Amino acid sequence: MTENQIDHDRLFKELLENFFAEFMELFFPEAARSIDLRQIRFLQQEIFTDVTAGDRHEVDILVETRLKGQPGLILVHIEPQSYVQKNFNERMFVYFSRLYEKYRRKILPVAVFGYDRVRDEPDSFGIVFPFLDVLNFRFYKLELKKLDWREYIHSNNPVAAALLSKMGFRPEERVRVKLEFLRMLARMKVDPARMELLAAFFEAYLKLNREEEEQLYRELGKMDKKEVDAIMQITTSWHEKGRAEGLAEGRAEGKIKAKQEVICRYLARRFGADSAAIQEKVPQLTDMDALDRVLDRLFAAGSLEEARNIIWEELSRFVQ
Repeated sequence: MTENQIDHDRLFKELLENFFAEFMELFFPEAARSIDLRQIRFLQQEIFTDVTAGDRHEVDILVETRLKGQPGLILVHIEPQSYVQKNFNERMFVYFSRLYEKYRRKILPVAVFGYDRVRDEPDSFGIVFPFLDVLNFRFYKLELKKLDWREYIHSNNPVAAALLSKMGFRPEERVRVKLEFLRMLARMKVDPARMELLAAFFEAYLKLNREEEEQLYRELGKMDKKEVDAIMQITTSWHEKGRAEGLAEGRAEGKIKAKQEVICRYLARRFGADSAAIQEKVPQLTDMDALDRVLDRLFAAGSLEEARNIIWEELSRFVQ
């Protein structure tokens, strides 16, 4: 999936609607301490028409909540921005003014810049005369590409895990970022549905190619078995979901071949040329469940003999 094909608005909306409190606590802790994060309600998407420009503008995320110990409701407006746009700060003010006109409440505006370049975005919009400062509008801003992903890998915040894929990392660090993402998920106590949401968000922006996947498997092979088992448990459900989608779209055969290749390459990397005879048997495994089981168990195999037994055990299921 290319950057242009990604539905950025939908992805960010799903992430923040499920993890709004975690998002605020991670990036705007001062505001989070003042907001009653137990009482939040997502309002219907607002659409405004700019008559002069002939454009329709949509407010993506609008949250109704309240401040602790204070009467009345407030709004939090979060605007994810996936591309560079001239005068974006002015647009934030227009959104603010339209929302205030409709709701007449305190509004906390937040801009999340998620495009793949480092820029210095303004966080204010003003109207000033030599004789009078008429307006000084400010908003929170979060520039994801400026964040160092290493500073977040020890966090147990699910938003931090998902957004690793949008932070600042070098191309040669892609595999390490994916590995740390998996380690973070393995530590967290998140239900399967939300775990899948985090994985879908991450992989929409950081999808490893075949060589990178092989490198990832090699790195997993060096890790503690207990931690690898935890990682494989949470990824098994993604494999099953991807398999179901592939069947629905007529791509099951391609997925099976790809998984067979991964297993063969892993055997070659782990056990060298001595594994050639075992690799020849792998194409006989044409069931995705069997391939997933083999891949999961191979990480725990400490010898070539153990790997051979794993392959033969799965093959014997089809003979019986």
